[in-house]
Amino acid sequence: MTSPAGTGALHHVEIWVPDIGRATASFGPLLEALGYTPFQSWERGRSWRLGATYLVFEESAALTAGTHDRLRPGLNHLAFHVATRPELDRLVEEAVRAGWRLLFADRHPHAGGERSCAGYLENPDGFEVELVAAEW
Repeated sequence: MTSPAGTGALHHVEIWVPDIGRATASFGPLLEALGYTPFQSWERGRSWRLGATYLVFEESAALTAGTHDRLRPGLNHLAFHVATRPELDRLVEEAVRAGWRLLFADRHPHAGGERSCAGYLENPDGFEVELVAAEW
C-alpha cells in the first residue's frame, strides 16, 4: 500500500467506457509505459495505479449512451507528464502502432502552441490523452 497523499491530491478518476476490452487494449499498454501498474481487475473493469493515484475504466451497466464525445460537457482528456522529448516521441510512436490516432498531426508536437511540446492521442472509442514533455 502506498502512503496516504495530502489533502487535495487526486485520489482516482473513474472513466466509463463502452467496451472494457477495447479500453484495456488501448489504455493498458500506454499507462504501463507511463509507469502505472495494474491495480484492480473485475469482469467489467480495470484500474492502474501510480503512487497514491489510480485510474479506473469501467463498462458500467448504468451507461446511458454507447459512445464517448470529448467535445460534450464532461471529460475532454487526460494529460500526463513525460520527462523528455525523446520519451514523448517513443510513447507517441508506440501508441499509434497500438491503434491510437495522433490528433493535430500537422502541428505535432506544438499543437498547443510554440511554447508547448506534447502529443495528443485519441483511442478507438474517442478518448483523448495528452502527453506533455517537460524538457525538449
